[in-house]
Amino acid sequence: MKIHEHQAKQIMAARGIPVPMGRVARSVDEAVAAVRPLIGESGIPVVVVKSQIHAGGRGKGTFKEHPDVRGVSVITDGVEGGPGAAEEAVRELAKRMLGSTLVTIQTGEEGKRVNRLYVEQGIDIVTELYLAVLLDRSASRNIVMASTEGGVEIEKVASETPEKILRSVVDPAIDLAGFQANELAHGLGLEGDVAQNFMRFVKALADTATELDTDLIEINPLVVTTDGQVIALDAKFAFDDNALYRHPDIADMRDETEEDPAEVAAKNQGLNYIKLDGTIGCLVNGAGLAMATMDTIKHVGGEPANFLDVGGGATADQVTTGFQIITDDPNVKGIFVNIFGGIMRCDVVATGIVEAISRVGLEVPLVVRLEGTNVERGRQIIEESGLEVTNAISLRDGAEKILELTR
Repeated sequence: MKIHEHQAKQIMAARGIPVPMGRVARSVDEAVAAVRPLIGESGIPVVVVKSQIHAGGRGKGTFKEHPDVRGVSVITDGVEGGPGAAEEAVRELAKRMLGSTLVTIQTGEEGKRVNRLYVEQGIDIVTELYLAVLLDRSASRNIVMASTEGGVEIEKVASETPEKILRSVVDPAIDLAGFQANELAHGLGLEGDVAQNFMRFVKALADTATELDTDLIEINPLVVTTDGQVIALDAKFAFDDNALYRHPDIADMRDETEEDPAEVAAKNQGLNYIKLDGTIGCLVNGAGLAMATMDTIKHVGGEPANFLDVGGGATADQVTTGFQIITDDPNVKGIFVNIFGGIMRCDVVATGIVEAISRVGLEVPLVVRLEGTNVERGRQIIEESGLEVTNAISLRDGAEKILELTR
């Protein structure tokens, strides 16, 4: 689960991790009201207006409706004109940003609608750094990554100058040790008070990752200010969904408007669904079989439209929901149902398919491959339904048949 920048900074501030002062705004009036207190408290007549969406590249992103407006905009009108001028500048900017569609390198051409802004104090920056704590699944431990290349996509750094990325593995028994924080600070070229401030920052961030069961905490950029402070100028948090029951306050931060509606519907039914760019919808039980199904579709020349694992113990209602999610995708030109009945019975799947088609109809070809528990009863249910269904005897046979039918 991802959260917004302002929510991430709220979490960090509560743990004593330095962040700029800022206020969230869901309307133009709220954005304007945030300006004067920020200028008054910080003494810096500059504010930054940030779009709040679950995607990176906001600073370079532009709005479909207003191509001249960036997703992150700096307002310097307060330098000459005072708070009143800054308020007016924010008012005009907020009018164009709120409700508009921001397109970044991570959103794709469709972009994302901006429903909230974060108005933040300006910062006098000396140096920009990169810092992250992420889960290394191969090591089953968190790893701290740091680089002098702050403000740059870390993928680009890893590709072009990988030697500039420092790594330190966190031992869960002792968390990030002092000597590791010290090594990172000196590896970044930090000295004196700045190095001490960085060490406190990175240790607190690593502790937060452990306590909150995060998959990723990314600070890009992490900045050093003119007075030697180390502050998170941006923040991205992603949490392990399976651990959210331990953090109800974090779960309450979920913004479903930022998620794909089909993925939300699937999640609410206990299904694992990820939308892809292909044309062949897949309904499968078991993550491994689902991956093998998608691989086989690609192997025979097709493109899967989704990953959908209904699980080993799905009910007819869950199968119906999964089928409806697939048919609601306008890109789907055919559907391949591939079920191996172990714990899950083939007759349950067949019942779900028949119920789903009776509710939503069927306007694209459907290929079904059933094997395992109650397979004969499952095939009988489909045959007696009178539906136009093509049977398959194997995984490859099913993939080839649905590809041919979609053509």
